[in-house]
Amino acid sequence: MSTETADKTTELDVLKEILRWVRFSGMREVRNLLTTVLNDNQKLYVYQLSDGSRGTAEVAASAGLGTETVRRLWIAWLRLGIGDSIPVRGGDRFKHAFDLEELGIDYTVPTRPAPTPESSEKTASQT
Repeated sequence: MSTETADKTTELDVLKEILRWVRFSGMREVRNLLTTVLNDNQKLYVYQLSDGSRGTAEVAASAGLGTETVRRLWIAWLRLGIGDSIPVRGGDRFKHAFDLEELGIDYTVPTRPAPTPESSEKTASQT
């Protein structure tokens, strides 16, 4: 192995170690910020769903919210720096910067009430 290759390997190892410590040192602050901002289960769920693979309509439907509500949350979270805007066909999409599960922040998947015969009849008569 040449000296140049060894130096690059050493530099990379040092950078990886620095990154590990920076992540560790900021973990508590990130957890505190997220639990303050995402102060209810619905926001936690929307944030976790917002991994860049889903649009506002899909996230909103899964969380039982309107698309405008999801858009407003995404804008607020972008301003706080807890996510990024990624370009997709037709616009931009929010991608969370932190995975709640990796940080040990619990949330539950909202359950939807089972449709009643009355709600099924209303839906059928509206179509």
